[in-house]
Amino acid sequence: MGPVETGLLAQLAPAVVPQVHWLPGGGGAVRILEGGPGPGDGARSTVVFLHGRGHAATHWFAYLTALARHHRVLALDLPGFGQSTPADVPVRSAEDAVRFFTAPVEEALGMLAPGPVSVVGHSLGGLVALELALRGAVPVERLALVDAMGLGPDMPRASRLFFRAGPERLARNLGPWAMARMLPPPPTPLGEKLGQLGYELLSVPGGRPEAAHAFNALVPLTGPVFHRRERLGEVKVPVLLVWGERDETLPVSLSDEAARGLPQARVLRVDCGHSPQLEHPERVLPELKAFLDAERSGT
Repeated sequence: MGPVETGLLAQLAPAVVPQVHWLPGGGGAVRILEGGPGPGDGARSTVVFLHGRGHAATHWFAYLTALARHHRVLALDLPGFGQSTPADVPVRSAEDAVRFFTAPVEEALGMLAPGPVSVVGHSLGGLVALELALRGAVPVERLALVDAMGLGPDMPRASRLFFRAGPERLARNLGPWAMARMLPPPPTPLGEKLGQLGYELLSVPGGRPEAAHAFNALVPLTGPVFHRRERLGEVKVPVLLVWGERDETLPVSLSDEAARGLPQARVLRVDCGHSPQLEHPERVLPELKAFLDAERSGT
């Protein structure tokens, strides 16, 4: 763990603290940032946060501090990213890759959050969130999908080439200045700090080979990206789709198409790129709060 992430965790404490949970049967270790009141201490709900490719649970920093006042919050490092270890399972297909990322999350939540949960997922984390709802072992009562994978087959070739080149390899070879030009952070103090965190996580020695291999199985160089479009009608819970109108990784048209396939969905468009939760938290956080709190009135 590098100095930027260490500093962010120090700011989160003691309201939110990291815990490492070992899973049985070769499932590896999952790091979870845990905070907020417990179910018997007045928590409105349990909210689970899942990050995107190359990120970590700490990227939800601003959301954890805001929501932990009234909600139990659990932000997980996806398998192979952050401080979570990869599961000891072979990945030979896209379905294997989905299980690689989803099964350890599902198992960890089964131990820590047996009651209903709301799940917020960005990009790859959005695919995992959707998969949790479809698999049904975790009682998902609300979904917030932020520029999420898994909703349709589209991804521009430039993005596929970037991922296949390896963001971790690029970060180590190009350095922080070039990566900041390639992936410019939001021009705010928080955005700059999270941009530093992003580079710190990407430039980790040795990279993230197992997670990168699994991700590449989901995102081929040609043909459709892995998706569950034909099963969206099975998701009966309320869904908030948050999307950047200038997303060059997953086009905004995916959100409109998904909204037509999901029985209870609405779309929040934000004038930004692939990470509206980081680029414009002042837009996303109030909408997310309202969406999560609406469960209390059953809307």
